[in-house]
Amino acid sequence: MNETLVTVVGNVATEPDYREAANGSPSSRFRLAATVRRWDRSKEEWTDAYTSFYTVWAWRALAANVVASLDVGEPVVVQGKLRIREEEREGKRWLSAEIDAVSVGHDLSRGTSVFRRVSPARALPAEPSAPASAPSPAPAVPDPAAVPAGAEPPPF
Repeated sequence: MNETLVTVVGNVATEPDYREAANGSPSSRFRLAATVRRWDRSKEEWTDAYTSFYTVWAWRALAANVVASLDVGEPVVVQGKLRIREEEREGKRWLSAEIDAVSVGHDLSRGTSVFRRVSPARALPAEPSAPASAPSPAPAVPDPAAVPAGAEPPPF
């Protein structure tokens, strides 16, 4: 119940990788780089300060969508549960920050994106086939200019 929820804006730093657990549940992970920008008054320009790196974990359908949608360098917004891990390696103490993602998306303040809804596979209805000699007609594309004023254009 007392989870630490965070929202981090940054860039994808590593290619998302896809894995399946022994029980078959999918997961993916990638590194997220979030760089702090500061206004340098002497130079009168923005400069980079420090960069924080997070390992982002996604599970189930989100894992598959992350792998299919993200590439290195793309700006993203990640929301999820923050976990700080403490390890000891070769006598040194290491801290790492991980995010169990609830939501991942492109940062639309820095570019555009196209959304494609993923739905479970469904059987297509059977259509009668046209004779092999007859060319199939091109699908009709509605002309947006032909829509009367005040009317909604048909969905594509």
